[in-house]
Amino acid sequence: MSQFRPQGEFKTWLPFVTLLRKEILRFMRVASQTLLTPIITASLYLFVFGATLGERISVLEGFSYAQFVIPGLILMGIINNSFANCSSSLFMSRYLGGIVDLLVTPVTPPQFIMAYTLAAMLRGLLVGAVTWMISALFAELPWVWPGLAVLMAMLASILFAQFGLIAAIFAKNFDTLSMYTNFLILPLVYLGGVFYPISILPQPWSQLSQLNPLFYLIDGFRHAILGVGDISFARAFGVSLLLAGGLFCWTAWLIGTGKRLRS
Repeated sequence: MSQFRPQGEFKTWLPFVTLLRKEILRFMRVASQTLLTPIITASLYLFVFGATLGERISVLEGFSYAQFVIPGLILMGIINNSFANCSSSLFMSRYLGGIVDLLVTPVTPPQFIMAYTLAAMLRGLLVGAVTWMISALFAELPWVWPGLAVLMAMLASILFAQFGLIAAIFAKNFDTLSMYTNFLILPLVYLGGVFYPISILPQPWSQLSQLNPLFYLIDGFRHAILGVGDISFARAFGVSLLLAGGLFCWTAWLIGTGKRLRS
């Protein structure tokens, strides 16, 4: 991006801090939409699958259905809100012309990405944390490896923050932006093992499900909490890390060139 100045031309991180603060204040000002609404939605899911079905069926030996589904619901909230925060903010900047002001500020592409990503992570992890606290009313989770669970949650948030930036850069209008959520993210989430383990699926659907990138995030997060999963945690984390790294590089290239941001 020609407007961005190289790192050596300034000594302060003030532009990064300012952009990060702006992004956090943006979603906090409308907390009823950005935080409260997804929490209410997650609570409804928890009521349906926790209070009504939680103790009546089981798809994983040794665990109730509520214990099985809660990790997926927590991660679903993190994914949706991390994506929504970046995609909506950057697209609105492009749509309203405010992106021009950002392009002439002394902020490097990595700082630009980090500011949007950290704000998205804060929103996503806040929704995930509140969802987890509400879920305690329906089932108790063993949290076998809590550190690894937090790591997977952060990785999911980073991955979908990058995807949100990419979607905002390529979106031509609001309808295009909503298509990413309605026709890509939600189907992949629902088919990624949130509500069922893919091991119970017949062939070839069980194998095909492993082509779903969200399966690795969901299974890795559930594995860290429950101690069991359809695949090893190392494999789930490794694939997720590669996906996040690939999306970050793509995002950095798009923002570094800056061509689509100005269009």
